[in-house]
Amino acid sequence: MLPLSLSLGLAWLASVSTLASAGTVTEGGTCSTANNRVSPDTKQFSSDCTATTFCAADNTCHKKGCRKDEYPFGYRQYSHVIPDRCPKNQFCPDEEDACQDLLPVGSLCQLNRDDECEPPPNASELAGPNNHDGSVCLNYTCMWANATLGNDCVVENTAYIGYEAGTGNQYFNVVSRGNCVNGLYCDAQSLKCLKTLDIGAACNADKQCITDNCTVDGVCGAEPNASKHLPVAIYVVVAICILGLMGGILGGLYFVHRRNRGEEREKRAQYWREQEQFRQNIMQMREQARTSLLSLPWQSQPASPRNYSGANLDEYGNNKDFNSNTPMLHAAAQPSGLRNEFSDNGYDNESRENGSTEETLVMRTGPRPTVPGNGGSSSSRRGAPTKRI
Repeated sequence: MLPLSLSLGLAWLASVSTLASAGTVTEGGTCSTANNRVSPDTKQFSSDCTATTFCAADNTCHKKGCRKDEYPFGYRQYSHVIPDRCPKNQFCPDEEDACQDLLPVGSLCQLNRDDECEPPPNASELAGPNNHDGSVCLNYTCMWANATLGNDCVVENTAYIGYEAGTGNQYFNVVSRGNCVNGLYCDAQSLKCLKTLDIGAACNADKQCITDNCTVDGVCGAEPNASKHLPVAIYVVVAICILGLMGGILGGLYFVHRRNRGEEREKRAQYWREQEQFRQNIMQMREQARTSLLSLPWQSQPASPRNYSGANLDEYGNNKDFNSNTPMLHAAAQPSGLRNEFSDNGYDNESRENGSTEETLVMRTGPRPTVPGNGGSSSSRRGAPTKRI
Protein backbone atom coordinates (compact mmCIF):
# COMPACT_ATOMS: atom_id res chain seq x y z
CA MET A 1 0.00 0.00 0.00
CA LEU A 2 1.06 3.61 -0.58
CA PRO A 3 1.97 6.20 2.03
CA LEU A 4 -0.18 9.27 2.41
CA SER A 5 2.33 11.57 0.70
CA LEU A 6 2.32 9.42 -2.43
CA SER A 7 -1.46 9.28 -2.45
CA LEU A 8 -1.59 13.07 -2.28
CA GLY A 9 0.87 13.26 -5.14
CA LEU A 10 -1.34 10.99 -7.19
CA ALA A 11 -4.37 13.14 -6.44
CA TRP A 12 -2.50 16.26 -7.52
CA LEU A 13 -1.40 14.56 -10.72
CA ALA A 14 -4.98 13.60 -11.51
CA SER A 15 -6.19 17.14 -10.83
CA VAL A 16 -3.84 18.73 -13.35
CA SER A 17 -4.16 16.00 -15.95
CA THR A 18 -7.09 17.77 -17.58
CA LEU A 19 -4.86 20.63 -18.69
CA ALA A 20 -1.94 18.35 -19.52
CA SER A 21 -3.96 15.94 -21.69
CA ALA A 22 -6.30 18.52 -23.23
CA GLY A 23 -6.03 19.11 -26.94
CA THR A 24 -5.14 22.28 -28.74
CA VAL A 25 -8.07 22.65 -31.15
CA THR A 26 -10.17 25.66 -30.23
CA GLU A 27 -13.86 26.29 -30.76
CA GLY A 28 -14.90 25.72 -34.39
CA GLY A 29 -11.81 23.72 -35.24
CA THR A 30 -11.73 20.25 -36.72
CA CYS A 31 -11.36 17.26 -34.39
CA SER A 32 -11.91 13.50 -34.44
CA THR A 33 -14.14 11.58 -32.04
CA ALA A 34 -11.89 8.59 -32.59
CA ASN A 35 -9.27 10.39 -30.51
CA ASN A 36 -11.55 10.57 -27.48
CA ARG A 37 -9.67 8.50 -24.95
CA VAL A 38 -8.86 7.84 -21.29
CA SER A 39 -5.33 8.50 -20.07
CA PRO A 40 -3.62 5.20 -19.21
CA ASP A 41 -1.94 6.57 -16.08
CA THR A 42 -4.59 8.79 -14.48
CA LYS A 43 -7.70 7.48 -16.32
CA GLN A 44 -8.61 11.08 -17.18
CA PHE A 45 -10.76 11.67 -20.27
CA SER A 46 -9.18 13.76 -23.07
CA SER A 47 -9.81 14.73 -26.70
CA ASP A 48 -8.42 16.86 -29.51
CA CYS A 49 -10.27 19.96 -28.22
CA THR A 50 -9.23 22.34 -25.49
CA ALA A 51 -10.38 22.05 -21.87
CA THR A 52 -13.36 24.37 -22.49
CA THR A 53 -14.63 22.63 -25.65
CA PHE A 54 -15.62 19.08 -26.69
CA CYS A 55 -15.46 17.16 -29.95
CA ALA A 56 -19.00 16.73 -31.28
CA ALA A 57 -20.31 14.08 -33.67
CA ASP A 58 -19.70 16.41 -36.61
CA ASN A 59 -15.95 16.37 -35.75
CA THR A 60 -16.01 20.03 -34.72
CA CYS A 61 -15.05 21.52 -31.36
CA HIS A 62 -17.94 23.22 -29.55
CA LYS A 63 -18.28 24.92 -26.19
CA LYS A 64 -19.07 22.54 -23.37
CA GLY A 65 -22.73 22.43 -22.40
CA CYS A 66 -22.34 21.22 -18.78
CA ARG A 67 -19.77 20.49 -16.14
CA LYS A 68 -19.35 17.52 -13.82
CA ASP A 69 -17.05 19.18 -11.27
CA GLU A 70 -17.74 21.99 -8.87
CA TYR A 71 -14.56 23.77 -9.94
CA PRO A 72 -13.77 22.80 -13.55
CA PHE A 73 -10.29 23.21 -15.03
CA GLY A 74 -9.37 25.38 -17.96
CA TYR A 75 -11.65 28.32 -17.23
CA ARG A 76 -10.07 31.64 -16.38
CA GLN A 77 -11.79 34.00 -14.02
CA TYR A 78 -13.98 36.63 -15.74
CA SER A 79 -12.82 35.42 -19.19
CA HIS A 80 -15.22 32.51 -19.81
CA VAL A 81 -18.80 31.67 -18.99
CA ILE A 82 -18.73 28.49 -16.89
CA PRO A 83 -21.52 26.04 -17.82
CA ASP A 84 -24.04 24.92 -15.22
CA ARG A 85 -24.10 21.61 -13.41
CA CYS A 86 -26.80 19.08 -14.17
CA PRO A 87 -29.87 18.62 -11.94
CA LYS A 88 -30.19 15.71 -9.50
CA ASN A 89 -31.96 13.34 -11.92
CA GLN A 90 -29.36 13.89 -14.66
CA PHE A 91 -25.60 13.64 -15.09
CA CYS A 92 -22.89 15.28 -17.18
CA PRO A 93 -20.72 12.75 -19.08
CA ASP A 94 -16.97 12.95 -19.43
CA GLU A 95 -17.35 14.76 -22.77
CA GLU A 96 -19.39 17.46 -20.96
CA ASP A 97 -21.48 18.07 -24.06
CA ALA A 98 -24.96 18.08 -22.46
CA CYS A 99 -26.85 16.75 -19.44
CA GLN A 100 -28.32 13.22 -19.78
CA ASP A 101 -30.80 11.18 -17.77
CA LEU A 102 -29.55 8.70 -15.18
CA LEU A 103 -28.83 5.20 -16.50
CA PRO A 104 -30.75 2.14 -15.22
CA VAL A 105 -29.09 -0.96 -13.80
CA GLY A 106 -27.20 -2.93 -16.48
CA SER A 107 -26.54 0.09 -18.69
CA LEU A 108 -23.09 1.02 -19.89
CA CYS A 109 -21.35 3.72 -17.87
CA GLN A 110 -18.00 5.42 -17.90
CA LEU A 111 -15.08 4.53 -15.65
CA ASN A 112 -15.57 5.50 -11.98
CA ARG A 113 -18.79 7.36 -12.83
CA ASP A 114 -21.08 5.96 -10.14
CA ASP A 115 -23.12 9.16 -10.40
CA GLU A 116 -24.27 8.16 -13.90
CA CYS A 117 -26.26 5.23 -12.54
CA GLU A 118 -29.82 5.35 -11.25
CA PRO A 119 -30.00 4.84 -7.46
CA PRO A 120 -31.92 1.90 -5.87
CA PRO A 121 -35.20 2.38 -4.00
CA ASN A 122 -33.45 1.94 -0.64
CA ALA A 123 -30.66 4.37 -1.53
CA SER A 124 -30.59 5.84 1.98
CA GLU A 125 -29.68 2.40 3.42
CA LEU A 126 -27.08 1.45 0.81
CA ALA A 127 -25.42 4.84 0.39
CA GLY A 128 -21.84 4.91 1.61
CA PRO A 129 -18.35 6.27 0.93
CA ASN A 130 -17.65 3.59 -1.72
CA ASN A 131 -20.76 4.24 -3.86
CA HIS A 132 -23.04 7.03 -5.00
CA ASP A 133 -26.51 6.84 -3.46
CA GLY A 134 -26.20 3.02 -3.37
CA SER A 135 -25.24 2.60 -7.03
CA VAL A 136 -21.82 1.75 -8.52
CA CYS A 137 -20.26 1.55 -11.97
CA LEU A 138 -18.13 -1.61 -12.09
CA ASN A 139 -16.49 -2.84 -15.28
CA TYR A 140 -18.38 -0.10 -17.21
CA THR A 141 -21.76 -1.44 -16.05
CA CYS A 142 -24.29 0.15 -13.68
CA MET A 143 -25.29 -1.97 -10.65
CA TRP A 144 -26.41 -1.57 -7.07
CA ALA A 145 -24.15 -2.06 -4.05
CA ASN A 146 -26.48 -4.55 -2.34
CA ALA A 147 -24.45 -7.79 -2.13
CA THR A 148 -24.60 -9.16 1.43
CA LEU A 149 -22.22 -11.24 3.57
CA GLY A 150 -21.20 -14.56 1.95
CA ASN A 151 -22.99 -13.87 -1.33
CA ASP A 152 -21.45 -13.47 -4.75
CA CYS A 153 -20.09 -10.07 -5.69
CA VAL A 154 -18.45 -8.25 -8.56
CA VAL A 155 -14.96 -6.81 -8.23
CA GLU A 156 -13.13 -4.23 -10.36
CA ASN A 157 -9.38 -3.60 -10.10
CA THR A 158 -8.06 -0.40 -11.66
CA ALA A 159 -4.33 0.34 -11.79
CA TYR A 160 -3.15 3.94 -11.58
CA ILE A 161 0.39 5.04 -12.35
CA GLY A 162 1.99 7.48 -9.95
CA TYR A 163 5.34 9.20 -9.74
CA GLU A 164 7.43 9.54 -6.61
CA ALA A 165 8.25 13.05 -5.53
CA GLY A 166 11.88 13.97 -6.09
CA THR A 167 13.00 10.82 -7.91
CA GLY A 168 10.18 10.63 -10.44
CA ASN A 169 10.09 6.85 -10.28
CA GLN A 170 6.84 5.22 -11.35
CA TYR A 171 4.70 3.11 -9.06
CA PHE A 172 1.31 1.44 -9.42
CA ASN A 173 -1.63 2.03 -7.17
CA VAL A 174 -4.36 -0.60 -7.60
CA VAL A 175 -7.85 0.42 -6.51
CA SER A 176 -10.22 -2.54 -5.96
CA ARG A 177 -13.95 -1.92 -5.73
CA GLY A 178 -17.01 -4.16 -5.33
CA ASN A 179 -20.77 -4.10 -4.98
CA CYS A 180 -21.00 -5.29 -1.36
CA VAL A 181 -22.99 -3.41 1.24
CA ASN A 182 -21.32 -1.11 3.74
CA GLY A 183 -19.06 -2.95 6.20
CA LEU A 184 -18.19 -5.70 3.69
CA TYR A 185 -15.68 -6.05 0.88
CA CYS A 186 -15.56 -8.27 -2.21
CA ASP A 187 -12.71 -10.77 -2.00
CA ALA A 188 -10.87 -10.95 -5.34
CA GLN A 189 -10.14 -14.70 -5.03
CA SER A 190 -13.44 -16.08 -3.79
CA LEU A 191 -15.65 -13.28 -5.20
CA LYS A 192 -17.60 -13.40 -1.95
CA CYS A 193 -18.53 -10.52 0.39
CA LEU A 194 -16.46 -10.68 3.57
CA LYS A 195 -16.48 -8.58 6.73
CA THR A 196 -14.01 -5.74 6.86
CA LEU A 197 -11.12 -5.99 9.35
CA ASP A 198 -10.58 -3.86 12.43
CA ILE A 199 -7.52 -1.74 13.15
CA GLY A 200 -4.43 -3.87 13.78
CA ALA A 201 -5.55 -6.89 11.75
CA ALA A 202 -3.38 -8.26 8.93
CA CYS A 203 -4.38 -7.08 5.47
CA ASN A 204 -3.34 -7.05 1.83
CA ALA A 205 -5.48 -4.23 0.40
CA ASP A 206 -7.14 -1.07 1.63
CA LYS A 207 -10.64 -2.42 0.96
CA GLN A 208 -10.11 -5.15 3.58
CA CYS A 209 -9.83 -2.61 6.43
CA ILE A 210 -12.76 -0.84 8.04
CA THR A 211 -10.70 2.36 7.84
CA ASP A 212 -9.87 1.75 4.16
CA ASN A 213 -6.17 2.04 5.05
CA CYS A 214 -3.80 -0.91 4.89
CA THR A 215 -0.39 0.33 5.96
CA VAL A 216 2.97 -0.65 4.48
CA ASP A 217 3.42 -2.98 7.47
CA GLY A 218 0.50 -5.10 6.27
CA VAL A 219 -1.88 -4.19 9.10
CA CYS A 220 -5.01 -2.08 9.18
CA GLY A 221 -4.21 1.40 10.40
CA ALA A 222 -6.23 4.41 11.41
CA GLU A 223 -7.90 6.60 8.85
CA PRO A 224 -5.43 8.93 7.11
CA ASN A 225 -7.45 11.97 8.15
CA ALA A 226 -8.14 10.74 11.68
CA SER A 227 -6.93 12.87 14.56
CA LYS A 228 -4.13 11.45 16.67
CA HIS A 229 -5.17 10.68 20.25
CA LEU A 230 -2.42 11.03 22.83
CA PRO A 231 -2.32 9.28 26.23
CA VAL A 232 -3.81 11.09 29.19
CA ALA A 233 -0.41 11.13 30.90
CA ILE A 234 0.95 13.42 28.19
CA TYR A 235 -1.84 15.93 28.79
CA VAL A 236 -1.15 15.76 32.53
CA VAL A 237 2.59 16.36 32.04
CA VAL A 238 1.94 19.26 29.66
CA ALA A 239 -0.56 20.81 32.09
CA ILE A 240 1.92 20.48 34.98
CA CYS A 241 4.66 22.09 32.88
CA ILE A 242 2.39 24.96 31.92
CA LEU A 243 1.28 25.53 35.51
CA GLY A 244 4.88 25.27 36.72
CA LEU A 245 6.02 27.81 34.15
CA MET A 246 3.22 30.20 35.11
CA GLY A 247 4.00 29.74 38.80
CA GLY A 248 7.70 30.37 38.19
CA ILE A 249 6.96 33.57 36.29
CA LEU A 250 4.54 34.83 38.94
CA GLY A 251 6.95 33.89 41.74
CA GLY A 252 9.84 35.64 40.03
CA LEU A 253 7.76 38.78 39.52
CA TYR A 254 6.67 38.68 43.18
CA PHE A 255 10.23 38.50 44.52
CA VAL A 256 11.46 41.20 42.15
CA HIS A 257 8.64 43.54 43.15
CA ARG A 258 9.13 42.76 46.82
CA ARG A 259 12.81 43.67 46.57
CA ASN A 260 11.93 46.91 44.79
CA ARG A 261 9.33 47.73 47.42
CA GLY A 262 11.90 47.08 50.16
CA GLU A 263 14.39 49.42 48.52
CA GLU A 264 11.80 52.16 48.15
CA ARG A 265 10.65 51.68 51.75
CA GLU A 266 14.24 51.97 52.98
CA LYS A 267 14.70 55.17 50.97
CA ARG A 268 11.57 56.70 52.51
CA ALA A 269 12.62 55.63 56.02
CA GLN A 270 16.07 57.16 55.50
CA TYR A 271 14.45 60.38 54.29
CA TRP A 272 12.20 60.65 57.36
CA ARG A 273 15.11 59.88 59.66
CA GLU A 274 17.08 62.70 58.09
CA GLN A 275 14.11 65.05 58.41
CA GLU A 276 13.71 64.12 62.07
CA GLN A 277 17.42 64.73 62.65
CA PHE A 278 17.13 68.14 60.98
CA ARG A 279 14.17 68.97 63.18
CA GLN A 280 16.07 67.98 66.32
CA ASN A 281 19.02 70.12 65.24
CA ILE A 282 16.77 73.13 64.62
CA MET A 283 15.06 72.70 67.99
CA GLN A 284 18.44 72.42 69.68
CA MET A 285 19.69 75.56 67.93
CA ARG A 286 16.59 77.46 69.01
CA GLU A 287 17.04 76.32 72.58
CA GLN A 288 20.69 77.36 72.55
CA ALA A 289 19.79 80.76 71.10
CA ARG A 290 17.10 81.26 73.74
CA THR A 291 19.53 80.33 76.51
CA SER A 292 22.13 82.73 75.11
CA LEU A 293 19.64 85.61 74.99
CA LEU A 294 18.50 84.97 78.54
CA SER A 295 22.09 85.00 79.75
CA LEU A 296 22.81 88.55 78.43
CA PRO A 297 23.70 91.27 81.12
CA TRP A 298 20.61 93.46 80.54
CA GLN A 299 18.42 90.51 81.15
CA SER A 300 20.35 89.29 84.19
CA GLN A 301 20.49 92.82 85.87
CA PRO A 302 17.06 94.47 85.43
CA ALA A 303 17.56 96.94 88.35
CA SER A 304 20.66 98.59 86.86
CA PRO A 305 20.16 102.36 86.16
CA ARG A 306 21.84 101.94 82.74
CA ASN A 307 20.73 99.82 79.86
CA TYR A 308 22.95 97.58 77.74
CA SER A 309 23.99 100.65 75.66
CA GLY A 310 25.20 102.60 78.74
CA ALA A 311 22.41 105.24 78.81
CA ASN A 312 21.74 106.96 82.20
CA LEU A 313 18.06 106.49 83.00
CA ASP A 314 15.99 107.91 85.80
CA GLU A 315 13.38 106.15 87.83
CA TYR A 316 10.80 106.70 85.07
CA GLY A 317 13.04 105.30 82.36
CA ASN A 318 13.96 108.67 80.84
CA ASN A 319 17.45 109.52 79.75
CA LYS A 320 18.94 111.96 82.20
CA ASP A 321 21.51 113.14 79.65
CA PHE A 322 18.84 114.14 77.13
CA ASN A 323 18.37 117.91 76.66
CA SER A 324 15.05 118.91 75.15
CA ASN A 325 16.54 122.10 73.77
CA THR A 326 19.13 120.24 71.78
CA PRO A 327 18.07 119.81 68.13
CA MET A 328 17.42 116.25 66.98
CA LEU A 329 19.91 115.04 64.43
CA HIS A 330 19.26 112.06 62.22
CA ALA A 331 21.93 109.68 61.24
CA ALA A 332 22.97 109.79 57.64
CA ALA A 333 21.10 107.08 55.72
CA GLN A 334 22.87 104.81 53.30
CA PRO A 335 22.21 105.77 49.68
CA SER A 336 19.97 103.42 47.69
CA GLY A 337 19.09 103.02 44.08
CA LEU A 338 15.55 104.32 44.56
CA ARG A 339 14.96 107.63 46.48
CA ASN A 340 11.92 109.89 46.79
CA GLU A 341 12.66 113.61 46.51
CA PHE A 342 10.20 116.47 46.98
CA SER A 343 10.52 119.74 45.09
CA ASP A 344 8.24 122.49 43.96
CA ASN A 345 10.12 122.46 40.60
CA GLY A 346 8.76 125.94 39.88
CA TYR A 347 5.14 124.97 40.31
CA ASP A 348 4.73 127.45 43.21
CA ASN A 349 5.56 130.36 40.93
CA GLU A 350 3.18 129.00 38.31
CA SER A 351 0.46 128.72 40.93
CA ARG A 352 1.07 132.26 42.12
CA GLU A 353 0.93 133.61 38.58
CA ASN A 354 -2.40 131.86 38.07
CA GLY A 355 -3.65 133.28 41.34
CA SER A 356 -4.02 129.82 42.88
CA THR A 357 -3.33 129.37 46.55
CA GLU A 358 -3.17 125.54 46.31
CA GLU A 359 0.21 124.13 47.12
CA THR A 360 1.71 121.66 44.72
CA LEU A 361 4.08 118.94 45.87
CA VAL A 362 6.25 117.17 43.36
CA MET A 363 7.90 113.82 44.17
CA ARG A 364 11.03 112.91 42.27
CA THR A 365 11.98 109.29 41.88
CA GLY A 366 15.64 108.56 41.33
CA PRO A 367 19.03 109.46 42.74
CA ARG A 368 19.72 113.01 43.75
CA PRO A 369 22.07 114.64 41.25
CA THR A 370 25.20 116.28 42.57
CA VAL A 371 26.01 119.78 41.46
CA PRO A 372 29.75 120.36 41.18
CA GLY A 373 31.18 123.19 43.22
CA ASN A 374 28.29 123.28 45.67
CA GLY A 375 29.98 121.39 48.46
CA GLY A 376 28.39 118.12 47.53
CA SER A 377 24.87 119.43 48.11
CA SER A 378 22.05 118.13 45.99
CA SER A 379 19.51 120.09 44.04
CA SER A 380 16.57 119.34 41.84
CA ARG A 381 17.18 118.80 38.13
CA ARG A 382 14.46 119.61 35.70
CA GLY A 383 15.37 116.65 33.52
CA ALA A 384 14.67 114.10 36.32
CA PRO A 385 11.34 112.30 36.35
CA THR A 386 8.88 113.93 38.75
CA LYS A 387 5.41 113.19 40.01
CA ARG A 388 2.89 115.81 41.08
CA ILE A 389 1.03 115.16 44.32
